[in-house]
Amino acid sequence: MCGIVGSLNLAVAEPPVETILRGMLGQIRHRGPDEFGLYLGDEVGLGSARLSIVDLSGGQQPIGNEDGTLWIVFNGEIFNYVELRAELETRGHCFTTHSDTEVILHLFEDLGPKAFERLNGQWAVAIWNTRRKELVLSRDRLGVRPLFYWRSAERLVFGSEIKALMAHTAVETRIDPAGLEQVFTYWGVPGPGTVFQGVRQVQPGHSLVASREGFKETSYWQLDFGDAEDRPLVGHDGRPGAVTSGEVEQQAEALRELLLDATRVRLRADVPVGAYLSGGLDSSIIAAAIRRLALSRLDTFSIAFHDQHFDESEFQQQMSRALGTEHQVIRVTHGDVGQVFPEVIWHTETPLMRTAPAPMFLLSRLVHERGYKVVLTGEGADEFLAGYDIFKEAKIRRFWARQPQSKSRSRLLSRIYPDIQGLGGTGDAYLKAFFGRGLSEVDRPDYSHMLRWANNRRCCRFLSPELLSEVNQRRSGEFELIPPSGFKRWGPLEQAQYWEITVFLSSYLLSSQGDRVAMANSVEGRYPFLDYRMVEFCCRLPSRFKLRGLTEKFLLRKAFAEWLPPEIGSRPKRPYRAPIRNCFIGKQGPEYVEEMLSEAALRRTGFFNVNAVRQLFGKLKENKSSSETDDMALVGILSTQLLQEQFRDRVRAGKGLVERDRVKVVDRRTKAQP
Repeated sequence: MCGIVGSLNLAVAEPPVETILRGMLGQIRHRGPDEFGLYLGDEVGLGSARLSIVDLSGGQQPIGNEDGTLWIVFNGEIFNYVELRAELETRGHCFTTHSDTEVILHLFEDLGPKAFERLNGQWAVAIWNTRRKELVLSRDRLGVRPLFYWRSAERLVFGSEIKALMAHTAVETRIDPAGLEQVFTYWGVPGPGTVFQGVRQVQPGHSLVASREGFKETSYWQLDFGDAEDRPLVGHDGRPGAVTSGEVEQQAEALRELLLDATRVRLRADVPVGAYLSGGLDSSIIAAAIRRLALSRLDTFSIAFHDQHFDESEFQQQMSRALGTEHQVIRVTHGDVGQVFPEVIWHTETPLMRTAPAPMFLLSRLVHERGYKVVLTGEGADEFLAGYDIFKEAKIRRFWARQPQSKSRSRLLSRIYPDIQGLGGTGDAYLKAFFGRGLSEVDRPDYSHMLRWANNRRCCRFLSPELLSEVNQRRSGEFELIPPSGFKRWGPLEQAQYWEITVFLSSYLLSSQGDRVAMANSVEGRYPFLDYRMVEFCCRLPSRFKLRGLTEKFLLRKAFAEWLPPEIGSRPKRPYRAPIRNCFIGKQGPEYVEEMLSEAALRRTGFFNVNAVRQLFGKLKENKSSSETDDMALVGILSTQLLQEQFRDRVRAGKGLVERDRVKVVDRRTKAQP
C-alpha cells in the first residue's frame, strides 16, 4: 500500500520540478512512511510514498521494465500476482523484485491497458510509457483506492489525495458549491467530480490515457446484473423464482468456496494480518474464514462505544471467544469523537454528514499502535447481498403501491429501522405520511432511494441563497445521476443495489470510512466480499437468494450458519452508526465548535445561511429535541467549515517536503534541470 503523485507537462517545455514532487509526497507521507521514490523525465514526474507489505526489501518504487521504456508507481495490492507472475515468466519476462508492482508492469508490457482486466485487487496506478510519451492512470473496479487529478492546458497533476495536488504550485481550486450540495444530498460526490472545483477522480473501473496528443478515459469493467428475466431460478413446481433446498445448498457451496479463496489471497503479505470484528454477520464471517485457513494466531480489532445505544461489544466479545482470537478494543466516548473530528476531516478531504468515520479513525490508530499494517474487513456484503434496510423499504413500498389503501401493507414498515430514534414503532399515520410520498412512482429509476435523498436534501436549506443560486445556474447533466444503459433490464432489487454501490459505496463508505481513515494511520484495509469474482457471482444471483421476504442476505446466512454462534448468525442487520449531537454540544463539546459556527466564521466562508445555522445551533445548545436531519445538518455544516479552514492555505503547516536523503530518485531528464 502506498500513496502516489505525479505531474505531466502537456504544453510547457520545462521538466517537472523535484522539490514540487517532494512537497506533494510530503502531504501524503502517512500513506507510505517506509520509503519514498521519484521518477524524473523530461515531460513527467512520478512519486511514491510506500507502506511496505509485499517484498519488504525489494519492492521500492518507482520500478521500470527491462529496457526502461515503462515506469510505474502504484498504490494498492494485486492479490493474484503470484499466478500472474508465473504466467509472465513462462512468456520470457524477467523480474528484479518479488513485488506485485512489477507484475503489473510486465503484464502492461504485454497487454497495454487491457492488463487491468486481468488484475484481482485494489489499486490506483500510474504508468509512464517513454516511447509513446503517454501517461496511463487506472483505478480498481469498485474504487477501493482513490486517484484524483487536476488538469489545465499546460499540465495534468495527479495524486492519491487532494492535498497532494494542492501542494503543486500550478493547482488552483476551491470548494465547489455544486459538489457541496451533492454531499448534503448523497453524503458524497459521485464520480468523476469531487467537492473541490476542477479536481476530478478517475472513476472506478476506468483507465485514463493522457499525452500531448489528447486525453481519454475509458471503462474496462462495469457493474452488470444481467437481464431480470434470465435471473430467477425455476423451482421443482415450475414457477419462476421458486427455490429448492438443493439449489440453495448448491449456491451456498459456491459462495463459500469463492469467499474462502478471496480471503486466502488477501492474506498474502510479508507482514502480520489482522481483522476488524464489528459483532455483525459480515466481519464475523471474514474472521471465521481466516481461522478456517489455519492461521495459528489472529488479532481482531473492535470499537466499543461508551454510549450503549451504539455499542455492540457484547457480540464482538462473543465472536472473539468462539474463534479464539487475540481481541483488541478501542473504547470511544462522545468526547473522543468530537476531539478527533478535525483530524478526520483533514484526511477525508470532504464534508461529512455522519460522525461514523471518526471511530474508524481511532480504530485504525489502535491497529497501527499494535504493529499491524493490514486488516481484513467485511465491507461489501451489504451492497451485493442486499443487507441494508433501504432494500427492504423499497420492496415494501412497491408491495404497498399495488394496493395503496391497504392498512396492513403500510404497517410492514414498522418492522425496519429499529435503531433510528423516533421512527421505529411510530404510529400508522406517521408511517403513511413519511413513506407514502411518491408511492405510485414505481417507474422512477431512483424509486428505491428517492425518500432518502429527499430527506437528506432538507439539509440544503442551511446553504446560503448565493451558493444555491450559483448551483442552479450551473446545473447540468454533470450533476445529475443518470442510470446506465441496460438499467431497465434489471429487477427492482438490482436497480436499488446499483444506486447503493455507485453513489454510496465508492464515494462515502470505501473513502471516508475506509481508505482515508485507515491510511491516515498507515493501515491497509482488504475486502474479501469485494473480490471481483465474488461481486460478479452476487450480481448473477436471483433476488430471492439475497432478499428473501424481509430476510436480508438470505444466501449468506445459509452458507455460513455452521461457522458462527447462533446468536451471531441470526442477528438482524444493525447498521454501524456513531453518536453525533452529544459529541459537539454540551460539557464534552470541544472549543472549536463555537468558533467554527460563530457568525464571523460563517460569514467568512459564505457557504451557509447564517441565521438558519445560528438558530439550529442555539436549539441544540438549549437541549431541545432534534431530528435526524438536524444532526446530519450539524455534522455537514461543521465539517464544511473545518474543511475550508484547513485547506484555505492549500497545505497544513509542518508537512513540508520529504527529505532529499530519504528519496530514491531515478533521473532520466535530458534537458537542463531547473
